[in-house]
Amino acid sequence: MSIGSAVVNVRNFGAMGNGATDDTAAIQAAINALPSTGGTVVVPDGTYMINALKGISLRSHTRLHLFGSAYLQAIPNSASRYWVVKAWGVNNVEIVGGNVVGERTQHQGTYGEWGYGINISGSSNVYVHDIHVSNSWGDGLLIGGTGSGRTLVRSSNITFNRVTSFNNRRQGLSITPATQVYVVNSSFSSSNGTAPQAGIDIEPQTQGTTDTIRLENDTLASNVGNGLEVHDFVSGLVLNKVTSQNNRGYGVFTNSPNGVTITNSTLSQNYMYGVGIAGTTQNVQLVGNTINWNGDSWFYTHNVSIFTPGWVPRDISIASTAGNVTQSNNLVSPLRTK
Repeated sequence: MSIGSAVVNVRNFGAMGNGATDDTAAIQAAINALPSTGGTVVVPDGTYMINALKGISLRSHTRLHLFGSAYLQAIPNSASRYWVVKAWGVNNVEIVGGNVVGERTQHQGTYGEWGYGINISGSSNVYVHDIHVSNSWGDGLLIGGTGSGRTLVRSSNITFNRVTSFNNRRQGLSITPATQVYVVNSSFSSSNGTAPQAGIDIEPQTQGTTDTIRLENDTLASNVGNGLEVHDFVSGLVLNKVTSQNNRGYGVFTNSPNGVTITNSTLSQNYMYGVGIAGTTQNVQLVGNTINWNGDSWFYTHNVSIFTPGWVPRDISIASTAGNVTQSNNLVSPLRTK
């Protein structure tokens, strides 16, 4: 990754960080003051109010460095779509530290589900790490493309490390058209408010394709929807050492991707199956996982311990329309013996 050597401090451009002043223009002025070779924009501790209808637009070869107690806080609005920070059509960008906070608790409208904390679209070589994102009207974070058809530009080579996404209204993280995405040591929890309400949702739909995605040592917990859901036009997805638990949907739900490998993961205590393989999902490998004590909705409803052995399997569901699903060395819930 190539980040420029220049350093600017947003306070020197008029940013107050007092939780009352609109600091959007001042922070953008600091970014724009960097030379064409880029550099680092320092955001000291404080609460910086951001007009998310404009948002903070990052440039190539730029690092946005938030101190640990720095907050970029969206100003309440009524819009169906917004973003606090965006990286569109740029390359070699780093976003590190601090907190990005949406305005869902003070949102002034009722329509829409596309208010983002961080929106990365049509960009390459982006590293986001050691940051907390919460309370977005839509998704905490988005990785996706710009344009469609011949004009589509997918995001590529995107890495998230030690990212915490919590209490966002639609999703912790959505991944739409993209390639080479690595999400490690991160947590996506307590998504609630409007469907799908997943920890992570990989859904390029008809805009394009998504491939070569690796989730490793991540936690997907206490989401109203699925821990992870994966749709069609997705291929080459790997989960390793992922924990998906206490979600009110599936631990992992797939609907027609091609090529999913889940290894060394714990998919446990979800309301529905630990793994639901649906649609025309193809080429799935489940190896060396702990997939147990799922299907908990019935147990909670009947005031029965979720750790009670049942009469029927409750951990892995495979549709008859799915193909080439292999399983080995997985630990599942025991069945009653009599």
